[in-house]
Amino acid sequence: MKQHNVHTFHTLSEFHRIAGLPQPEHPLVSLIDYGLVDYQIDEVEIGWLQHFYSIGLKRNIQCEFRYGQSQYDFDEGLLSFVAPGQLIHLLLDKPTVKPSGWMLLIHPDFIWNTRLAKSIKQYDFFCYAVNEALFLSQKEESIVVDIFRQIEREYQSNIDRFSQNIIIAQLELLLNYSERFYQRQFITRKKTSHQILDKSETLLEKYFADGDLTNRGLPTAQYNRRFTAHLAQLPG
Repeated sequence: MKQHNVHTFHTLSEFHRIAGLPQPEHPLVSLIDYGLVDYQIDEVEIGWLQHFYSIGLKRNIQCEFRYGQSQYDFDEGLLSFVAPGQLIHLLLDKPTVKPSGWMLLIHPDFIWNTRLAKSIKQYDFFCYAVNEALFLSQKEESIVVDIFRQIEREYQSNIDRFSQNIIIAQLELLLNYSERFYQRQFITRKKTSHQILDKSETLLEKYFADGDLTNRGLPTAQYNRRFTAHLAQLPG
């Protein structure tokens, strides 16, 4: 396996520095406009190890991003989740399109000794085993961005004894919405899979009914390619 440099970030300030950003306004919570990120890294291939949570909503990120069992494509609005101590693999290219989106960073110290510190482990999308990216509709994106901005406004305000609880409540809301969106995506994909199976069964039945099995034998590789292309064109 090819060796590459691993960049380790213990604090949000360290990440801000390598991302070419000013120091964070809050040491433990930060919302980053991804369009302002300018990574101060010369390597093309790197490993990335961070000791804080990150939730990213990104578009037009022209790099290969591999995390756990997933390789992510950021051409569409995509929500990604990374937990502390987990390794990310990046292949960086010079961008031809300006990236956009948001990245919320939360240090574990911020949620220490709170209900969220325990419950956050129950969200499967922070796990390496996740094997499906979360694609959002425009409406879902708007919900996520609204919560991001609510968190930002709160930590930018004068900090008082209510600030942490309000931000944590917003984080819990964000995670619960994300779980709902994952379930929506799972149901949608499951429905699509059933539709494809139904179409496959219908076309194969026609193949057999027309006597093609007797006259032409089992479907060839060329037939299978045409069959797959035909499936893609059929209405849902």
